[in-house]
Amino acid sequence: MVNVKQLNPDASPQAAYGARLRSAREIRGWKQDELAEQVGYSGRHISAVETGRKPPTLRFSRVVDAAFGLAGTAESFERAWAEIKHGSLLEGFPEYVGYEGRAVEIRLYNIGIIPGLLQTSEYAATLAQSAVKREAITSAQAGERVALLVERQAVLMRPRAPMVFVIMDESCIRRPVGGPEVMARQLGHLIDFAERPNTLLQVAPYEMGERRTLNLPVNVLTLPDRSVICYAESQAQGNLDREAAAVMPMMTAYHQLQAESLSQAASVAMIEQLRKGTP
Repeated sequence: MVNVKQLNPDASPQAAYGARLRSAREIRGWKQDELAEQVGYSGRHISAVETGRKPPTLRFSRVVDAAFGLAGTAESFERAWAEIKHGSLLEGFPEYVGYEGRAVEIRLYNIGIIPGLLQTSEYAATLAQSAVKREAITSAQAGERVALLVERQAVLMRPRAPMVFVIMDESCIRRPVGGPEVMARQLGHLIDFAERPNTLLQVAPYEMGERRTLNLPVNVLTLPDRSVICYAESQAQGNLDREAAAVMPMMTAYHQLQAESLSQAASVAMIEQLRKGTP
């Protein structure tokens, strides 16, 4: 009799994926080699994924979904793969990143920290390591966060780069992260960002008071077909919205915030003053 390794789906998201794969296969009465033949992998590969010795890939997940008839469903293995890859990210954010890479216009508003697309690697790593110390994420997830950020920032350097509008609450540039040297380089990076021909950087000053129209971070994307989507998040969850009834009021609030914020010249002057005041 062949020894069948017992699986513990609670051990990790990858273990849960493997246990689900075995269950879906056995429900259909398929042996590992039979599934392997349908999806174009070896039986040994199927066994390694089921037992957690080999991580699943996006391609593997998609062909398994096709074999099981789960493509596009809430139970799809592609969705389970995304949860493994982006396990430390808020719901809706991985999907948002996919749209961000195709956007022709990007509008960002942040409170408290510099928006991800504008963060230096040192600044981003400091935030990720802080989350590790709080045990909010693992060291591996911290590395994934920083790596994902580098991938996202590549959108700013593509041949036909998007127009990027950024409004930062004044708290973003005044909150010290990583010490004086890290902050000095981060503030200098913001100044360089503002000099690009496809960017507009503004600071929403504290004295704006009740005229601040947005109280949570917001990302608004205009896609090549001119459709607009919005991603907003709180501390615990994110929400991606494509419905015009929800997106357009957010766009209006963003434009109102732009009108009340400092001009780019005044914003850069404020950032430069803070940078020079950093040892």
